Amino acid sequence: MFPASEIHQQPPHERSKEFASPYRAWWLRGWVILILAAMVLGCTTGHPSTMAKPDLTDQAFMELLSQRSFQFFWDQADPDTGLIPDRYPTPSFASIAAVGFGLTAYPIGAERGYVTRAQASQRVLKTLRFLVQAPQGPDPQGMTGYKGFYYHFLDMKTGKRFQQVELSTIDTALLVAGAVSCKAYFKGTGAEETEIRQLVDQLYGNVDWTWAMARPNRVALGWSPEGGFLPHDWIGYTEAMVLLTLGLGSPTHPLPAEAWPTFTSTNPWVTFYGQSYVSFGPLFGHQFSHAWIDYRNIRDDYMRVKGIDYAENTRRATYAQRAYAIANPGHWKGYGSDIWGLSACDGPADITLTVDGQVRKFLTYAARGVDPIHPLDDGTISPDAAAGSLPFAPEIALPALQAMRLRFGQDLFSTYGFLNAFNETFPPGQRLQHGKMVPGLGWVDTDYLGIEVGLILVMLENHRTGMIWNLMKTDPQVVRGLQRAGFSGGWLNALPPLQPRP
Repeated sequence: MFPASEIHQQPPHERSKEFASPYRAWWLRGWVILILAAMVLGCTTGHPSTMAKPDLTDQAFMELLSQRSFQFFWDQADPDTGLIPDRYPTPSFASIAAVGFGLTAYPIGAERGYVTRAQASQRVLKTLRFLVQAPQGPDPQGMTGYKGFYYHFLDMKTGKRFQQVELSTIDTALLVAGAVSCKAYFKGTGAEETEIRQLVDQLYGNVDWTWAMARPNRVALGWSPEGGFLPHDWIGYTEAMVLLTLGLGSPTHPLPAEAWPTFTSTNPWVTFYGQSYVSFGPLFGHQFSHAWIDYRNIRDDYMRVKGIDYAENTRRATYAQRAYAIANPGHWKGYGSDIWGLSACDGPADITLTVDGQVRKFLTYAARGVDPIHPLDDGTISPDAAAGSLPFAPEIALPALQAMRLRFGQDLFSTYGFLNAFNETFPPGQRLQHGKMVPGLGWVDTDYLGIEVGLILVMLENHRTGMIWNLMKTDPQVVRGLQRAGFSGGWLNALPPLQPRP
């Protein structure tokens, strides 16, 4: 891990490494393993709903949240490169995954009238031109990526590799997914929209997915010029479903069909707080792939045996988290039926304290989550955890978001929608590594994180209109990837059968 003087926080999308295969390693900037202490859970009853009557209707609230979340990407993209910062307002490097969410945000903004279609297409063009023209190669300095993949973090101004971060396969996949959504939206015959489609084809086609298979039928988490491939792969239920789908559907360097059953071969099926589902502790693992791909009513071989689909799986994981918060075995302040949601997010400090007679270990950035395998809970809630499940469990996710906004007001819901996290248990009088203390409410983050704001925006739109899902259904590579993974049923059955690639 780099020293705090060099990097403010643990990087938001290092969670890809933290819980892969499943949850096997915390690879953080240089692949140093972070040892986590398990939280000792007690037994108590959580708080019932205390939400006051919302001052905004659900529809008005969702529109306000959508507008503000979109504005993050519109305001904070670099004017020359189109790159999106990892976080704001803390000075930050660019996150290639946040760029993927930004690319997806622009069609939403155009469709909802936040910007014009021409403005959106020009922003997309600027971003894609930079990414396609940026230098790629094996050299450790001065490169943006290699073999079509991009470094996890880039310098905001130059777009070159930030310090010694890894070439990230999952973050590149999220970037490609964002680009593909733009190709599906900008279908016009004019010069700009035609160029967008050409650049997306080039960006996607450049990614050598087969090169990233450091081990048979498995895609490595990443690579660096200094150390080669990271020793762990994407195997077992994670957010990497979208990575495998795009890799299997690649027009130039497709993964072998065996990659999907290898990926699902270690899926951990659990029963937790009354729900049976494929487990991944933090909710982002149940949500990120779903931001782009509609898994409702389609099943692979694994889910055909279980009798559900991955969307239902996410719904069950969401309900399990809420039930956990209501039971509140860790005695965390504020947890209840409308205050829940554990995922990767910021936290107040890396410190162990005695609070109300109980020893508590608090963390800064960490992939928080609960399941029977690897629970990690320090009392920190992230609003994007509930927002990411809006399409699957709106009856509990929307009231939670309304309750968080009403309880914390502008300290949590501000210029760009929801700030990243809060923790009501963290006591005052301690030195904070991030965020601020709010009297009577505890610790509240002061940063927006690009990938979390993006998840909120995209899942809001999928819940309201299914827009991004419907766009991605029109892309032949995405369809091919799903079919090669063995998915069938639902909307896939209405499409022509898989044809051999010329």
